[in-house]
Amino acid sequence: MSVTVEALHDKNRSTITEKGTTDLRNAIEHRATWFYLLLDEARKKGLSWDEFARAAIFRCGRFHGEHKFSPTDSLVQFAREFANEDVRKIFEMDVKESTEERFVVEFHYCPLLSAWLKQEVSAEDAAHLCDIAMDGDRGIIDAFPAFAFDLQCTLAEGAEVCRVVVTRRSPE
Repeated sequence: MSVTVEALHDKNRSTITEKGTTDLRNAIEHRATWFYLLLDEARKKGLSWDEFARAAIFRCGRFHGEHKFSPTDSLVQFAREFANEDVRKIFEMDVKESTEERFVVEFHYCPLLSAWLKQEVSAEDAAHLCDIAMDGDRGIIDAFPAFAFDLQCTLAEGAEVCRVVVTRRSPE
């Protein structure tokens, strides 16, 4: 899919503007900015973003999965913690399904993408940065052996939403 930076700006529009949510988004944007600038400096030195960024972001996600979430095999309990009220507002999330077999959530806004677009990244770089950032969510899910992660589409690729599906793994 070929997408323009302008189209990304158009798709990634926030509608929730309350102060607390805006403050949390600004903090996320700040971190997304230094994340991008670190990677950009690495690229200027001839390093691939993927050489270290994916492992570090996944490791961070795994750490959060082990320490910020309750240990559980209940996908419903996990979903409540993953899509808590603050996170739902920040990312303008809609929980489409939440059962013991399947958790589906759609993100209508992304402060990370907003930060990267302010840095005037290309559409291709925005999609790549997003996929690296999603390694954090992949790491979180990796901390839960009963669950599997599927990133179906993203705003950064030009989709209307980011759609994440977490399912229960089949017993082996």
